[in-house]
Amino acid sequence: MILKSKHIPLLFLLFIGMINYAQNSTKQNSEMIQPPYLKAGDTVAIVAPSGILKNREGEVQQAVSLLKKWGLNAVVGKHVFSKANHFAGTDEQRCEDFQNALDDPKISAIWCARGGYGTVRILDKLDFTKFENNPKWLIGYSDITALHNQFHNRGFQSLHALMCVSLTKDLDDIRETVSTFKSAIFGSPVDYTLEGSKHNKVGNTSGQLVGGNLTMLHTMLGSETSIDTSGKILFIEEIGEYKYHIDRMLQSLKRAGYFKNCKGLIVGDMSKMRKNTTLWGTSVEQLILDAFAEYDFPIAFNMPAGHEKDNRAMVFGKTIELKVTKEKSSVVYN
Repeated sequence: MILKSKHIPLLFLLFIGMINYAQNSTKQNSEMIQPPYLKAGDTVAIVAPSGILKNREGEVQQAVSLLKKWGLNAVVGKHVFSKANHFAGTDEQRCEDFQNALDDPKISAIWCARGGYGTVRILDKLDFTKFENNPKWLIGYSDITALHNQFHNRGFQSLHALMCVSLTKDLDDIRETVSTFKSAIFGSPVDYTLEGSKHNKVGNTSGQLVGGNLTMLHTMLGSETSIDTSGKILFIEEIGEYKYHIDRMLQSLKRAGYFKNCKGLIVGDMSKMRKNTTLWGTSVEQLILDAFAEYDFPIAFNMPAGHEKDNRAMVFGKTIELKVTKEKSSVVYN
């Protein structure tokens, strides 16, 4: 076939697109860059990329005090306590605080004050150029899953852990939550032995740990921020949803091929499940097993992570070994 000159630009664009796809796929499946672990004297930026922090000054100040107790400095974003309807300031204000934290070479970690909703509105405004030359830890969960995805797709590990508003007056109430967070940021991620479950799907596997809040993973579907779970172990958690909505999200992700080459599943807390007038008819554990019935990878329930007080820290993008039996499961970092 003889190519006419008018076809050349189209072919060139297709060729470039194929290269970009291959590069992005390789990046998602290669070894993730680990930001430097924290040490005494390092600085943590506290920002609020999502929901409004109404009457939450006390928790943020407690977070600052906790960091200082550990020998760390804290910088609170200029707009953390700003108000713009549902959000902690306008999109531009929240983006400004987060961008400043990304760019500042003196910042070693970015700790999100809370989740809620709103992170997705600033994702495409962020510039990671300076961050990539000076990577730092992202810390948070829930709505912050959107940022975990974005960090992962750019090739960086991040930390799924408590946020400032997770702190309680008596830290003994959340002892494991705080201690695993501290261990993780200072370079000693904690391995976990999980309580067994009759719903566990037995098996052994290994892969990079990814995931977060199920709603957010579903929300990212079809965008550049969606994660490729191929060869990876997925963690999910959720709060305040009907069982039928959990199933709808899982079915939607499944139909998009999201779990096709996944290596394993870790299920965290499914908190404050709502009851529909038409009952679902099974437990949420059975619902999940049914949704994943066609896959042969292991599934571990009872990971204490999510929207409960006991919210253990997990390093996303780091390779783990997952061993699952009915009696117990183990999560061990390589």
